[in-house]
This record gives sequence, structure tokens and C-alpha cells, in this order.
Amino acid sequence: MFKLVVISAVLALAAAQNPQDAQAQVLAQDSVVNPDGSYQYRYETSNGISAQESGVGGQSAQGSYSYTGEDGVQYTVNYVADENGFQPQGAHLPVDQPAPEHVLRTLELIRANPPRDDPNFSLDALNAAIARLSGKK
Repeated sequence: MFKLVVISAVLALAAAQNPQDAQAQVLAQDSVVNPDGSYQYRYETSNGISAQESGVGGQSAQGSYSYTGEDGVQYTVNYVADENGFQPQGAHLPVDQPAPEHVLRTLELIRANPPRDDPNFSLDALNAAIARLSGKK
């Protein structure tokens, strides 16, 4: 119930900011949810918003969304969400700078000497973090 109230408030605020958005119509909408948990959806609205996503519920997703900004520019975000978190990409998004050498050295030490008593430790996640922080995606 709380989520519904928050979503309604956000939508009302967005509609109040741009009257054109309040009058937007859904032009296309498709969704499929399979018994194995995989799904896909897409939609398009008359005010230039579109999105599509596919994935496996609770495990991974990949997709994109686009919208027209207040400056009239069309913005697009492509993303993957998986065990390494939400990973957006878009020409307008800032890019992380490589981490300082001392941080990378510390992560390399952890990789060389992984904790043996932490059931939540993931070498794959650590490797992904080192690749991301070193600028080597």
C-alpha cells in the first residue's frame, strides 16, 4: 500500500510539472511473463517516453528507456541489472574515473587472500568491481 501511495505521489508531481505529460497516451504496450520466471515488456507513450526490458525475475534484467528532456534532446539509457548491480550506460551519464591505486591494490590483496569464513563473499563480484574500478570493463 505504501508503495502505491509513493508511486501515485511521484506521478502526480511529474504530471504537475509538465501538462503535456499529464495528457500522454499509451501508444503501444506488450508484456509476457513465462512460467519459468522469464519476462519481457515494452511500452511507448505519445510524449516520447519508451522502455523495454527482458530478464529472469529476481536474477537479471537488461533493457533500455528513452525520453525527451526539457531541453528537447532525446535521452536513452541502456542497462543491465544482475549480480553486479544496476549498470546503466548513456551518452549523457557521467563516467567513473579509475579508482586510486591504493584502493585497487587493497582489492587485489583481498582477491589474493579471500576471506574463508564469509559465506557472502563472491570472488566473481570482487573481480567485476576490480574491472569496473580500474576502468577495464
